[in-house]
Amino acid sequence: MAECSHDCSSCGADCPSRTALQKEPQNALSDVKRVIAVISGKGGVGKSTVTATLAATARRMEYKVGVLDADITGPSIPKMFGVHRIADAMDENTILPVESRSGIKLMSINLLLEDETEPVIWRGPILAGTLKQFWTNVAWGDVDYLFVDMPPGTGDVVLTAFQSIPIDGLVVVTSPQELVGMIVAKATKMAEMMNIPILGIVENLSYFVCPDCGKKHYIFGKSDVSAYAAKAGIEVVAELPVDPETARLADEGMMEKAFNEELFRIVE
Repeated sequence: MAECSHDCSSCGADCPSRTALQKEPQNALSDVKRVIAVISGKGGVGKSTVTATLAATARRMEYKVGVLDADITGPSIPKMFGVHRIADAMDENTILPVESRSGIKLMSINLLLEDETEPVIWRGPILAGTLKQFWTNVAWGDVDYLFVDMPPGTGDVVLTAFQSIPIDGLVVVTSPQELVGMIVAKATKMAEMMNIPILGIVENLSYFVCPDCGKKHYIFGKSDVSAYAAKAGIEVVAELPVDPETARLADEGMMEKAFNEELFRIVE
């Protein structure tokens, strides 16, 4: 607007200038090419597993990859990759991410705690500030894809990420239950309000393949996620099965062995 003073605290208008001014700069030692956030409307749908699979697949395809664990009160990314050591600091303003066995760069609150089982009991502003530091104070180096594992829902941390980090696109994770469809609608509408493109919807736990006969069983019921995606103008939908092997890899810190090229096509 012509009358804009560029002081966003002086008005409540939602304008392109306001959004641009709130983006935080990368660390001086970072060169992140593309930021992909993985979100869900609720917990328990496998969002972190999808994030880890995307990162592992990209790395096995020889991309330089990082994962920012924005789920600060429920961090799980380090354990999935078998990483438990404390991150090093170059100085008081610069933190080095911890690398997995294959070179995936990771940053999570669990990599800053002496005891990874210690609960993070912080209020919203501190959580949001920590997320910003994971972007501005971490020396990510040269990264082709930085995947951000968001906390579930549409709260403070998600809003801070949308406003502060230059996110190139979103992957929305859901499960087949009809209730989840309503919650996903909230997440996708929030993304639209923040002018961030949705790259695709991933329906996790979509079906189970019988190991004896190979038949698909829709144990949570057949969903209408494709119809919802079409209605919302989202073209790409991936359906992932209930997979005991993926669960085992996550539990044993071996997610680098995961690979799903079809899933990765969503973000290419």
